[in-house]
Amino acid sequence: MMRYIQTFFIFLLLFLNLIGCKQQEEQIGDYLEAFSHVDAHSLLSPLRFVNIAHRGGSGYAPEHTIFAYEIGEQLNSDYIEIDLQMTKDGHLVAMHDSDVSRTTNGVGKVKDYTLEELKQLDAGSWFYDKHPHYFQAEFIGATVPTLEEIFNTFGQHANYYIETKTPEMYPDMVHTLIETLESYGFTDPVLPDGKIIIQSFSKDSLLEIHKLAPDIPLIQLLKLDKKAKLSKNELDKIKTYATGIGINYKALTKNMVHDILQAGLLIHPYTVNDKKDMERLLNWGVDGMFTDYPDRLNEVINNKHHK
Repeated sequence: MMRYIQTFFIFLLLFLNLIGCKQQEEQIGDYLEAFSHVDAHSLLSPLRFVNIAHRGGSGYAPEHTIFAYEIGEQLNSDYIEIDLQMTKDGHLVAMHDSDVSRTTNGVGKVKDYTLEELKQLDAGSWFYDKHPHYFQAEFIGATVPTLEEIFNTFGQHANYYIETKTPEMYPDMVHTLIETLESYGFTDPVLPDGKIIIQSFSKDSLLEIHKLAPDIPLIQLLKLDKKAKLSKNELDKIKTYATGIGINYKALTKNMVHDILQAGLLIHPYTVNDKKDMERLLNWGVDGMFTDYPDRLNEVINNKHHK
């Protein structure tokens, strides 16, 4: 498929050259060059849009529990997203916050709990207050899963989008993560590109991962407001170690999406739950989105294809 698309662009470039559309010619040439190295069937291809289940299907089940991940898979998301924290005794666990109080009946920092202590907490009952219409009795008593439990449950048929949260709090996090990925065969070069993606706001964490496992695609998360701009120099620096960029969708502009794509980087905004926002971002050309409602995003994608 990529060969045919490249051929189309080549003929288009020739046509534009003949009629003198120099600016359009240069822009299309830049796009073609930026993505010419990517397999069209890869999860990392700009021709492949990815639906990322944010903390699992977290609109329908308590985030970062096996229940949420199962629902995300059932709703045909492309990725399970896993935020990582680390226990006092060195286990990687799925939790967004470094403090347990928002999503469990406990208090205090994850790093101050052993895994055995963390497993005593109820990570499901809180969901009733947030989403009573979707609450199920089986959520009561849900436990905080380890990364190994997640891999054991979903295996290599699932794709994983992993974030190293507050890695500066956990000096051994990156090494433990890479060792875990290796032990489950997720660094095997025969696996499809993009089977594992790792993201972080911490550039240092991503550079450490890039040094230990250079073939794992990385996403640089950025905290930007609507007035922020990304210069070509900034994008070029990110491209030296990362495959793409993750930004809050509210900070994105159409021109920013264009600049990121033209730099040869993927763009995966978060966290998009409204259909109108999904439609707008699709029209701007983003490569994927994080959403609490993967079924909602799939519906928008299908409607767009049938228009």
